Amino acid sequence: MDLIGDLAIQGAEMLLVLALAPLLTGFVRKIKARLSRRRGPPLIQPYRDLLRLTRKEVVLADNASWLFRVAPYLIFAATWVAAALVPTFATGLMFSWSADLIAIIALLGSARFFLALAGMDIGTSFGGIGASREVMIASLAEPAMIMIVFSLALLAGSTQLSSIAGYMLSSNVGLRVTLALALVALIMVAIAENSRIPIDNPSTHLELTMVHEAMVLEYSGRHLAVLELAASLKLLLYVSLIACVFVPWGLAPVGAGVEAHLIGLAAFAGKLAVAGFLLAVFETAVAKMRVFRVPDFLGAALMLGLLGTLLLFVSRGGLR
Repeated sequence: MDLIGDLAIQGAEMLLVLALAPLLTGFVRKIKARLSRRRGPPLIQPYRDLLRLTRKEVVLADNASWLFRVAPYLIFAATWVAAALVPTFATGLMFSWSADLIAIIALLGSARFFLALAGMDIGTSFGGIGASREVMIASLAEPAMIMIVFSLALLAGSTQLSSIAGYMLSSNVGLRVTLALALVALIMVAIAENSRIPIDNPSTHLELTMVHEAMVLEYSGRHLAVLELAASLKLLLYVSLIACVFVPWGLAPVGAGVEAHLIGLAAFAGKLAVAGFLLAVFETAVAKMRVFRVPDFLGAALMLGLLGTLLLFVSRGGLR
């Protein structure tokens, strides 16, 4: 019975992130519209868009290879697995042993690799520009993410998310400058990885500024629906990651009952609402930066992660 219960909870988490990802995207769009004094689309509009795309016929270019057809499903699978590994409402799940930050970074890197290849497969100029910009962002975002992971691993003694969440809930944390720097750096990386303002504007199709949209312009039908769902999952993944590491309150511990899991679900829903509201306010208050300023933005995230690690070494007296 314990095995069945663990499988049920793990399956519930996988379905939960899949179901809430479009809702988070719709919530951010709704808040941005309200802040701009517009009515905006309904919250369930992303679900309608996905359903509409699945009913449309897939149109492929004559020179599209097998990679162009398979890439959306590979990207979706890698992103979904990475999002499902992040503890949302409970820790110590059945697959928590694989919920490692380095494994999640590898899964996201694999999805990015296939997306860049798919963007260049057709040979259009937009796809090539988007792929080159995506690789440029990744070349700076991944080192910054590694430094953040290094800082958290030095503090918690592990790279597993359940262990990090347990450490953050303990009384040994205190006020640390390293955690503040890591939080700011992770937020900057999350904005860049999801192509949000000020890096990119996901609601427009300006040829000179597109990053993610440029690589998926040639997709249609169910292929585009899968890619849009993967993009929503990626946004939910980073929000869940920030909530799990820096705001782990409400997570149900190992062996907890139904009541603790329901509290965890309510806490996770509240965290998503707060994160979506703050993201909408931030994107409304700032303007998009030029593409050539993106390395400066991600370079600052890398320096914050490196500075946090150095401060941790200094506070501990270096390696012993």
